[in-house]
Formats: sequence, structure tokens, C-alpha cells
Amino acid sequence: MVVPVLEAAHVFCCPNRVRGAVSWSPGPGGLLAFGTSCSVVLYDPQKKVVVTNLSGHTSRVNCVQWICKQDGSSSTELVSGGSDNQVIHWEIENNQLLKAIHLQGHEGPVYVVRAVYQRTASDGALHSLVVSASSDSTVRFWSKKGSEVTCLQTLTFGNGFALALSLFFLPNTDVPILACGDDDCKIHLFVQQNNQFQKVLFLRGHEDWIRGVEWAAFGKDLFLASCSQDCLIRIWRLYIKSKFSEMQDNIRLKENTFTIANGGSKVTCAVTLETVLAGHENWVNAVHWQPSFYKDGVLQQPVRLLSASMDKTMILWAPHEESGVWLEKVRVGEVGGNTLGFYDCQFSEDGSMIIAHAFHGALHLWKQSTVNPREWTPEIVISGHFDGVQDLVWDPEGEFIITVSTDQTTRLFAPWKRKDQSQVTWHEIARPQIHGYDLKCLTMINRFQFVSGADEKVLRVFSAPRNFVENFCAISGQSVSHVLCDQGSDLPEGATVPALGLSNKAVFQGDIASQPADEQELFTSTGFEYHQVAFQSSLLTEPPTEDHLLQNTLWPEVQKLYGHGFEIFSVTCNNSKTLLASACKAAKKEHAAIILWNTTSWKQVQNLVFHSLTVTQMTFSPNDKFLLAVSRDRTWSLWKRQDIISPEFDPIFSLFAFTNKITSVHSRIIWSCDWSPDSKYFFTGSRDKKVVVWGECDPTEDSIEQSIGPCSSVLDVGGAVTAVSVCQMLNPSQRYVVAVGLECGKICIYTWRKTDQVPEVNDWVRCMETDQSQSHTLAIRKIRWKNCSGKAEQSEGEGAEWLHFASCGEDHTVKIYRVNRCSL
Repeated sequence: MVVPVLEAAHVFCCPNRVRGAVSWSPGPGGLLAFGTSCSVVLYDPQKKVVVTNLSGHTSRVNCVQWICKQDGSSSTELVSGGSDNQVIHWEIENNQLLKAIHLQGHEGPVYVVRAVYQRTASDGALHSLVVSASSDSTVRFWSKKGSEVTCLQTLTFGNGFALALSLFFLPNTDVPILACGDDDCKIHLFVQQNNQFQKVLFLRGHEDWIRGVEWAAFGKDLFLASCSQDCLIRIWRLYIKSKFSEMQDNIRLKENTFTIANGGSKVTCAVTLETVLAGHENWVNAVHWQPSFYKDGVLQQPVRLLSASMDKTMILWAPHEESGVWLEKVRVGEVGGNTLGFYDCQFSEDGSMIIAHAFHGALHLWKQSTVNPREWTPEIVISGHFDGVQDLVWDPEGEFIITVSTDQTTRLFAPWKRKDQSQVTWHEIARPQIHGYDLKCLTMINRFQFVSGADEKVLRVFSAPRNFVENFCAISGQSVSHVLCDQGSDLPEGATVPALGLSNKAVFQGDIASQPADEQELFTSTGFEYHQVAFQSSLLTEPPTEDHLLQNTLWPEVQKLYGHGFEIFSVTCNNSKTLLASACKAAKKEHAAIILWNTTSWKQVQNLVFHSLTVTQMTFSPNDKFLLAVSRDRTWSLWKRQDIISPEFDPIFSLFAFTNKITSVHSRIIWSCDWSPDSKYFFTGSRDKKVVVWGECDPTEDSIEQSIGPCSSVLDVGGAVTAVSVCQMLNPSQRYVVAVGLECGKICIYTWRKTDQVPEVNDWVRCMETDQSQSHTLAIRKIRWKNCSGKAEQSEGEGAEWLHFASCGEDHTVKIYRVNRCSL
């Protein structure tokens, strides 16, 4: 097998915050498909890795569904609908995209899509029957045969909306029936007659909007489960009426009947209410039957129903074996945290696992115990940000990455190294900061301390607690004593947020010891004491669940830095970890000043005033002699550190070089900059599609305001540049390795070397770029190379030919790539 020279080794993401964004493929080895931003991600829950990424939508993906095969084999086709008003039919082969067909016609966002395989009456060939609902108050039916797509019919609902759809076939026929849950609290049934869907019935009973409907076949009957915002679940039974039953006068439930034509004969169907399930305390957002499967050549349909609600619970329902009364068999959910319940739920192909999609995008996976079938235990599943990721940084040792996002969280991802398996997977193991403002930037002071900036005027400093260090070592397979030897002995155990506070407060061992031991002690304590400490110290050997991440992985806030007049936009730290530089949003020169901070005393050292608009990024040279800043005013400034007389004094920076509107090569905002590893050159990337190399920078030069110009040809990458990063290692030909991130989500890898030829030729060489499945789907915000080489899955000596870099973007995803250095 050919080893790829560039691959996305690890991907972190989560489903969009909409109903219907998750679908679990029936059949052996079923993949989980979910919409993340503008793409559909295929995830393998068994191997705990992202298989591929399907890009085609231009706006948020709202709904996804696998098309079930009638023979019970694994699904290879799925459909998705998005806010770009289109439906896409995907064909998958060997877990990779084979073909994507766009179904266009809706005039509003598509939020429900369903599909089945149907046989053509003329030749018996299979084709896909797709139905979709949109905010344009229409439901459209599509037929897909090969690459040909036809819109069969459009149903108009006036001022109403079809909120839920389910497509199936009437018992013992090839006649499709559509159940449509509306905002009029009714379920409308449509049956296909003469290639047109006709309304035959509506079911009344729910008292609020219908949020979910799903058909299942049990013998000769169909059962329809429906859920609503009235907190109830209703199960309806549809069956074929025989002439004998029509002649009987027995007392029975009220029937809703309709008659259809099937193959030249008339068939009468009846629908009755089977049962009403009351158990949820809030809106019920989804209901799903356990998938059918083949056993000894016979199709089996388990009588189990799964429901998800905004009351933070998921319930597994099944009828009693003797009485037939539907009962709650299992109830699972999340406790605590700032969450708002579940959007969706799904069964695995064999019903041994169930998954819930939470309000904040998180997935919750439970697995049934083989010893005790009534016991369900939480399992590890993919996680990530649910909004644009703005910045990321590697741990100095290359063992983990920290990211910040406009979803107002800071997350830490690290490898999980299991003793019994050679494969290493990366997971979220901590959520150090859960904020009230959109986070914009961060930088690391040392291995277990970072500074973050958000849409507020304050910079916040966080330090890792002891419990995180212990869990990090246990999960990543490191020695706790070796890691803790560099830390102080007075480390807090964890952190918590007070009831009326906004900052993460440190929790020490004494605080945990003072908590009530049990509920009895809590109720018998004198007065109305409120115990604020919610943190519970626990030693983990595997990545934590979402509940644990929300409540027990915060880092204590140790310092606030005041000085900026507007929202923080960028922050960086020098390589000796003694100096911090920060900048905020600005429309005037006095507000665009860069503030330097001492990382020991946390006092302001200096204000660097030059730019007239927001400083978008800053970076210190590897030798710490220079500070480079780029700005929205389309210029850059270079500041040189002055030699200090005594170590007691803070270093002073003076303006060394700059560009203005005449000398600046860039004609649009400069988004990113980075240094070459030898501190001789620096690279700038702009929205004008250009990457420019500047230099050389001589730290021995004493004259002020040097004229530093481009030292190479200007690279036009063909798209707006939003991120530039230079690897600390050279390629085998001793050329600089540069990663360029574009606004379209693509990443290009170049090598560069200064040439003395005029004009410059072969200075820039384009080596590789990410393909559609590897790329981000929206603008890349940051790219960072890992400081040390070596494949993360191997020992240090085995993988020296591999380079790693991480990227994050507006598509809510964080990706770690590995590049074969020998191929550059």
C-alpha cells in the first residue's frame, strides 16, 4: 500500500446544533454520519477515528440520513440537506466519496431529508426516492436513477411547515407512504398513487409541534412513532383491513381508514392509536426504532423505541413481555453543567449502543453491558468545538494542543496511549475554560500555563491543577513524578466557578475535605449552607466523558491583565517565556498599541505604538531579538530588543523596520506572519492572495528604522491567505517548509530558498496541497507546526521523517496533519 505523503491524522469536531444532524448507518460496521458546519463527517465509533469528510454544501448542514438497504447490508449512500437550499446525494465506496449529486429547487434552508430505495414499475430497477422539507413551506420528492435526478412533485403547506418526515412502504406492497409532522400539531399521511403523492389522512392527538416521526414494520403491520413539544410520544398502528374484519361488529378503537389502488386491486388501510408514552418532562425532539436486521435469512424488527428530550434524558421503551404495556426500560442522560438537553438520538446497527446529540453539539455514547442487559455505561466518542475555532497552540513538548473558539470554550486535546493497542487516538481530555465571551486568541507561557483573550478587555492567565496533570499522564502514558517535578508543591486540585462568579476559582485539598460526605450530612447541616465546590477529584485512565469535561476539568484562573481599551484580538509569548505581547481591536492609533507584559510580575513593561488599525498577529523571532506585528492597516512593524544592562530590568523594544502604504507589497489586510527558524527572514500572508518573504534581519545592526524589503519573488497562491506557518525543520534539500492556509479552507505546502538569480526562479516550490476530503470547508484561522518531529503513533526513533502541524478554522474543526519530510 502506498503511504500518503500528506494525511489528516486526527480530526476533532462535533455535530451542528440542529435536529436531525446525526445518522447511524445500519448494517455491519455502521458509520456515524453527522453535519459539521458545511460538511458531512463520517466517523467510526468502533475505531474512534474520522473516516472521511464530505464537502459540497456551501452553508450549514442541517440534516443527514443514511439510505437503508433492503438486504440488511451496510449502507453506501446517504443524503444531506443544508442552509444553502440544496440536498446532496452522496455515494460512498471503501469509506471514500465516489459521487455527489446535487438536488436543487428549494428556495429556503432544507431541514429534513429522508430517502428509500424503490423499484421502478416498468423494469424493476432500483432507484432512490428522496423527500425533503424546507423553510419555504414545501416538501419536494425526487427520483435519482444513476446520475439522473428528477423532481417528481412539490407539496405546498401555505404558511405552515413540515417539521418531521418519515418514508416507508405500506405492508406487502411497493406503495410508498409518507408521514409528515407539521406545526399544526397533526401528522399528515401521503400515499403515492400514479407517481403522485396524495394526502389520504391526518392524525390528530398531539397538542404542540410535531418534532419527530418514524415508521417500522412488525409483521403485517406498520407502527408509527411520533413525538412532540407536548412532552408526549404517541405510537400509531397501521394495518390492512380484511373483508372479514369489516363485517364484524366487535367493539374496537376508533379507526381512521383510507383506500388505495395496488396492482389493479383496492386495499383499505386503517390507523389506530396504539399507546401514549409519558415520561419526559420537556420537549421530545426525536424518536427512533431499533434498526431491523436479518437472522437466518428472516428480517427481524426488535420492538424497542428510543427517544431524546430537552429534559437532558434519553429513554429506551419496550412493551412488557406478558401484558404488552409499553414501559420505560432504560433512562440515560447528563447531569449538571450549563446544558439544555438532547436534539437527537440513534441506535447502533445491533442495538447494543445508543448515542445522543446534545444542545451544545456534544455526542453522548452508551453501551449495553453483556453481563447485565439493564446496565448501560458511557463510552468514549469524538468531541470538538461547535463554532468557529480561532486559535490553537502546541504544548512546548508536542504532547497536546489547546484551542479556543467562538463557542466560548478552551479545549485541550491529547493522545490516548493504551497498553494493549498499538494505535494511538487523540481525544479531548480537558476543558480548561468555559467562558461568557467569544474566545479569540491564546498563547502558552509554559507547559501547564496559558493566557487567553476574548471579546473583552481583559487577558486571563490559567494554570493546570494537580488532578489534570495526573490524568494527563495516565492517559498519555507518562510518568507523573517526572512531570510534576517541575511544578510547585502547592498546586490546587482543580477549579470551579462560584455561583455568582465569573472566574475559575482554585480548589485545594482542604476545600474538597470540607464538603459533606453524603446527602444525609448535607440535609442535617445547620442553617442553609450552600456548598459551592462542585469539583470532584478523580483519577482517569481513559479520556473523560462530556459530563466530566464540563465540571471537573477547569483550570484555575491565576491572573487578570488589564490595560486594553477594546476586545482582545491577538496575544503571543516569547520563546524564553519571559515576555507577553497583546493587542486589541482598534480603529485609532492609540488603541492599536501593543502591550508588553512581564510573565513573572504580570506588570506592563512597555507600550509599542505604530499601527493605526487592529494588529492581527504578532510573533517573536526564535532568537527573541525581534517582535513582528502585522495589521489590518496593511503594514507590518518590526521591533528590536535593546541590550539590557542588568537582568533585573525588563527588556526594551524599539522600532527597527516597518512598511507604509507605499512600501507595503500587500494591498489588503495582512492576516498572518511567521519567522524562519534561523530568525533571518519573516513571512507575511494577506487577503490579497500574496505571501511575501522579508529580510534579512541582522540583530547586530544598530541603526533605527531599517529598510527591509522583499528578498524573493512574491508568491501568489490563488486565494486569500489567512494563515502562514514555517516549520522549524528544513527539508532534505535545506529549504524552508511553509504551510499556507487559505480562506477557502485549503492548505498548501511550499518550500522556499533565497536565490541570487535575477529574476528569482525556483525560490518557491509548491510541494502538495490538501484534497477536498482533507481540507477545511471554511476559512482557516491558524496553522501551527509541531516543534519536534516524529510520528505520534510511533516511538521517537521510528518516525523522524514525519512532520506534524495542526490547523483550525471557521468550519468548527481542528485537524492534525502529518507530512512526509522526504517528499518535500
